[in-house]
Amino acid sequence: MTTASVSGSRERELWRRLGEVNDPELDEPITEMGFVERAEVAGDGGVEVDFRLPTYWCSPNFAFLMLDGVRKVLDRLSWSPVYRVTLHDHMFAEEVNSGMEAGKSFGDIFGELAGDLDLGTLRETFAMKAFKRRQEAVLLSLRQCGLPDQEILGMDLVAYDRARFRMEETAKQKARYRAALLERFPARRASDPVFLTWEGQKIPVSALGAHLAELRGVRINMEFNGALCRGLKHTRYKELDVVDGEPTLVDFIMDRVPVEPAPNI
Repeated sequence: MTTASVSGSRERELWRRLGEVNDPELDEPITEMGFVERAEVAGDGGVEVDFRLPTYWCSPNFAFLMLDGVRKVLDRLSWSPVYRVTLHDHMFAEEVNSGMEAGKSFGDIFGELAGDLDLGTLRETFAMKAFKRRQEAVLLSLRQCGLPDQEILGMDLVAYDRARFRMEETAKQKARYRAALLERFPARRASDPVFLTWEGQKIPVSALGAHLAELRGVRINMEFNGALCRGLKHTRYKELDVVDGEPTLVDFIMDRVPVEPAPNI
């Protein structure tokens, strides 16, 4: 294999791995959110990743969770490179970068500032939201395909894997829900129901409407946060001169308020 093809193969693997890391609050890949500003493989195989978040004050626990995810996927690269991940333009960038490089935990990096925050509990909360959002997407799509609720809720993994969706986004969520289901309930058998509550309970047909209403609330909240996040990032990094510091939330909102044309006098 030529040097160029090796480099190209490694670049593709690098971006594929980075795409496996999700924003924990939004359940969307950090690559699609635009948080990975640069990811390159050097001639010697080393990897450099530059990471930026929508605002200077983004929650440091969110930043740590994403960067920790980046660190884990880089550890799984096939050629085991030396790598460096750098967080830019964040209020705790220096602490996070030095701590991550040293392999420190969130508590080690922030000490007393971390307080009683339990990242394990936080991870589980985000995993629950992702589980519900993915499940809703698949349930609604199966309904749109004309399947009766009883058949949908009776699906096992075999029937689920046979189901086909025309929309690419739905097909992606189908695979993502399957992954979330097996991560949440790793001991499931192929004959067990696919659609369960987060607590592992079967969903009665009579309760599906109320269950979907709950899932819808989770999705709307995540979609709002995602839109706000993208807007803030766009406003922060778009090419314009910023007077007296970085754009604020007010700048973001005002940038999207339609301006009425001046009346002709």
